[in-house]
Amino acid sequence: MIVVAIIGILAAVALPAYQDYTVRAKMAEPVLAGSVCRTTVTEVYQSSSGLPGANQWGCEVGLPERAGEPDASGNPTTLPAVPSTKYTALVETSDAGVITVTTTDAADLGDAKEKTFQLVPLNAGGNPMTEANDLGTTVNSWRCGPGGSEAISPKFLPGSCRGN
Repeated sequence: MIVVAIIGILAAVALPAYQDYTVRAKMAEPVLAGSVCRTTVTEVYQSSSGLPGANQWGCEVGLPERAGEPDASGNPTTLPAVPSTKYTALVETSDAGVITVTTTDAADLGDAKEKTFQLVPLNAGGNPMTEANDLGTTVNSWRCGPGGSEAISPKFLPGSCRGN
């Protein structure tokens, strides 16, 4: 009887930790989806004469087809709709290149479903980059962590994406 009680207590402690671990493993997909935009944002800051604007960076996911900047002939371009994935509902970008990722409503994400986290480009001083101050410079690092309208709990994010 004592053995059964001990096993019950261990299960009660281990099960929630295991559930958090499985959600954290699933969160690798949305983190990777957002990381695709990191390359684009870095290249634009280093080599462009201006920033493209919110959701016009060309790396967004889950947004409907939308009109882009005019091409060399003055004709409007269209950025194609990129479908979402099992755990990534949206990847959006701000004017300054802040990447906001929203998870899907997949039941196996538990408390991490329909939540957001952000990847923020930082300059050499550790501050968020801006067009006015940082265009033509290198993105020094990225801060990845909870952020956006429905911020995710850090416990569901991989260790590399908990606000550092």
